[in-house]
Amino acid sequence: MSGSAAECRTEILEAADLRFGQVGIASVRVRSSDPAALKAALEVRVREAPQLFVRAPVVVDLSFLSPHPDDEAVHAMLAAVRAAGMLPVGLAYGDSETDALSLRLGLPLIAKFRAAYERAERTSPSDAESIAVPETGAPAAPAPAGADGPKVALQQHGSVRTGQQVYARGADLVVVGAVANGAEALADGNIHVYGALRGRAFAGALGDKSTRIFCSEFRAEIVSIAGHYRVFEELPEEFAGRAVQIWLEHDKLRIAGF
Repeated sequence: MSGSAAECRTEILEAADLRFGQVGIASVRVRSSDPAALKAALEVRVREAPQLFVRAPVVVDLSFLSPHPDDEAVHAMLAAVRAAGMLPVGLAYGDSETDALSLRLGLPLIAKFRAAYERAERTSPSDAESIAVPETGAPAAPAPAGADGPKVALQQHGSVRTGQQVYARGADLVVVGAVANGAEALADGNIHVYGALRGRAFAGALGDKSTRIFCSEFRAEIVSIAGHYRVFEELPEEFAGRAVQIWLEHDKLRIAGF
């Protein structure tokens, strides 16, 4: 490559950077093809936690609809999502029809949700997700075991700051410090926070329902395991500031002190 051509290429590339990173994006599992019903259901979520869901980027999952909706129906659903206050940024990976639909609509298939689908295809179908309800009386946590053998946890030495996100891909996440308000801790495995959990914690990011969240001081904004979540506008008095563990039982979130 000549000097002038290399200089021209450098000038062009300086106009923008391209980086890969982990972005926390919620998934809207559409269970009704009625746009009005979809809008009403999402508006309830937005009212419950406006700081979390207003103008939040979401992936639209159409896999629960049968028969597969046509383009006009999908356009109406996307408009309903926007009208509820959320911003659809792509479609969840599904089948060949979803692939073709994404091309026609000019929407991407999000890799994170594609991986979740591919995992689901190798296991039994999961039950419908439900809103989390806190409970007490946790049984002893079983030792985690995976078909691929033990995995080394990602260790975050120091607190996760406001606006920061830490993601443990294919592993547990250990935070030796606090998770601040507005910060996010995500893991495909379990999450251990040896400090105050004030922000958001998402365990089992690819759908592993056996994962758990452990923290030394519970003050979370939101917790989620395998997509089942609860938003805390006000913390339950029996758990606020305590060391707790959170797990999933019959598709309900359970919380207990220890």
